[in-house]
Amino acid sequence: MSTVKLEVQLSSQQLLKAVEQLKQPDLEKFVSQIIILQAHRKADNLLKNEGELFIKTNQDLPSTFLNYHNKLIATREEEKLTDEEYRELLSLSEQIDKLQAYRLEYLANLALLHGITLTELMQNLGFQT
Repeated sequence: MSTVKLEVQLSSQQLLKAVEQLKQPDLEKFVSQIIILQAHRKADNLLKNEGELFIKTNQDLPSTFLNYHNKLIATREEEKLTDEEYRELLSLSEQIDKLQAYRLEYLANLALLHGITLTELMQNLGFQT
């Protein structure tokens, strides 16, 4: 099959209609090429952000924040928490959980960038899994 280079502007809907005309083998090849293109774009984007992602995975909460959180946990274990302290503990715990979720997301993106599993990346970085 010979090809001719033609520059046209098509909407995504128009492009889809053109793709619908492809025979099955050509469609499969085209889809594979699209998937590869998408993977390359994602990888390029991750490369730009790898340093930032790595920094974000290592961000920690201030020690005063963690100390206060631990103090509230100890007070809770002594069953001496006031209602206000309980609300503060819930809020602090929620912030810690969000940070951990963000870290996990950043690590997953780094693993994707390097073509390994999240578990492998965490083991390579010395995290307990």
